[in-house]
Amino acid sequence: MNAMPILCVRNACRHYRSGETVVRALDGVSFDIHPGEVVGILGPSGSGKSTLLLIAGLLEPPTTGEIYIRDRLVSQPDADLDGLRDFRRTNIGFIFQKANLIPFLSAVENVALALEIDDVPARAARDYASQLLGNVDLAHRVDNLPARLSGGEQQRVAVARALANDPALILADEPTAALDSARGRQVISLFRQIADTRQAGVAVVTHDPRVQDLFDRTIELRDGRIVAENATRPGESAAADTNRNKT
Repeated sequence: MNAMPILCVRNACRHYRSGETVVRALDGVSFDIHPGEVVGILGPSGSGKSTLLLIAGLLEPPTTGEIYIRDRLVSQPDADLDGLRDFRRTNIGFIFQKANLIPFLSAVENVALALEIDDVPARAARDYASQLLGNVDLAHRVDNLPARLSGGEQQRVAVARALANDPALILADEPTAALDSARGRQVISLFRQIADTRQAGVAVVTHDPRVQDLFDRTIELRDGRIVAENATRPGESAAADTNRNKT
């Protein structure tokens, strides 16, 4: 892959102090995610997966190391926090294990709210939100409250909401954990479609073995370090080899 990476993580460490003990949640992690790539982040509980996602998503700073998004260094210790929030809102989409929809808003209102926060006029926000819901096969459910949607449908609303500001990087933390096998594969297949059509980079933290064949690459963490990196789709081995050489 010759395109500039969407996400570059370089020697990222995240250490916490617990009494006299230093917990090394991340300990020197380096990897890239390129446009159009869906990467699975695997590992047992406590391996550093969610910490890595928080750092990549600019929700926590690394103790040491550097994070670049679209070739911009975003991990400076003296970063302008307001500017960082604006950058995060327009460049990163988050999807979590629970859809976290606002229960008294319809599907289209949940998605439109992400646009209205960014000062998009209400009518234009609703129109675009309806389009996004149509893109995830929910055009017939736009006016339904979350309680009237299945778990898979709620997760697709969350995906549409994450896409509202056309982010270059999409980060998903255990998005299939509460779904059955068919709906879980449907959600990961949707990420695959988004990566292909929008040339976004997608990182998915998961324990779910049922969806791992849908990733371009998998990165396995253990004790805060990358212990394996494997291509799972044809044509991705060169990118995986390149990233391994950076760790």
